Parts: sequence; structure tokens; C-alpha cells
Amino acid sequence: MAEIGQKYAKALGMRLRAIRQQQHLSLQGVETKSEGAWKAVVVGSYERGDRAVTVQRLSELADFYGVPISELLPGGSDAGAAHDAPPKLVLDLERLHQLDLNDAAPLSRFTATIQAQRGDYNGRVLSVRQEDLLTLAVIYDEPPGQLADRLISWGVLRHNANA
Repeated sequence: MAEIGQKYAKALGMRLRAIRQQQHLSLQGVETKSEGAWKAVVVGSYERGDRAVTVQRLSELADFYGVPISELLPGGSDAGAAHDAPPKLVLDLERLHQLDLNDAAPLSRFTATIQAQRGDYNGRVLSVRQEDLLTLAVIYDEPPGQLADRLISWGVLRHNANA
């Protein structure tokens, strides 16, 4: 039973690390951004699975990262075909601007809105969450996995990218 708990703690830690990295935060960056409310050493120990995290602290961490708590839980983002999509979603904005406007117009409007909300205008890439892919799938009226394949074929969706 302890082995199962340890495996879950490791999986939870991997989710925590993935969310932190998607937000381009180092462990020290988490401590700085939280004004010391989250110590780098503590978050790091959660991510390694070396330290148990309470439900209360996990909820507070989800609030800090601005994600639903289910996103931090292993398997918590089970939304049907969303698992067909790459785990890290990075959109190549330079490639997007080269596409035929008819196909890319909804995606272009969507990314412009996200950039405006975040104040993120680097112009090269844009990291998005799995929920964003689900929203786009509704807009394009196709399953998330199929849309992910289409975006990859367009050269817009990078997988395993380091952005």
C-alpha cells in the first residue's frame, strides 16, 4: 500500500512541476512571486514526492497557479479525448500568421485574446492549457485529439517543446 501512495505522490509531483514550468516559474520564482508564502524548498519537495501535501495546501497551490485543483491531480484532467493531445501545448505564433486566414481565423482570434489577457506579446510562441484546446475543439467542432493533429499538421502546435 505504501508503494501505491509513493507512486501517487511522484505522479502528483510531476503534475505540480509541469504546471509550474508551464508558467515559466523556477522554484525560486514561485517563492519570489508568492512573497515567501511558498518556499522553494517546500514546493520542490512536493514536486519530488518527498513530502506529503495536504488537501488544504494543494488547494492553495492551485489558487496560486490559477488552475483548477483537478489540474494538479494525476489523471484529474480526464476530459475524454484530451489525452490524445500533447502534454505541453505550445502554439507557434509565427507559423500561425503564415496560414490561410479562413482556416486559422478562429485560432488567430483565440490566441490574440489570450495574449491580451496575459499581456504576453513575445510574438513567437504561446503556451496554452489543455482546457484551451478543449475550447478550441468546440470552436472548430471536432474532438480535441483530432484538432491537436490538425494543428500539428499545420505546424502551429509544437509538442515536447521547450518554450
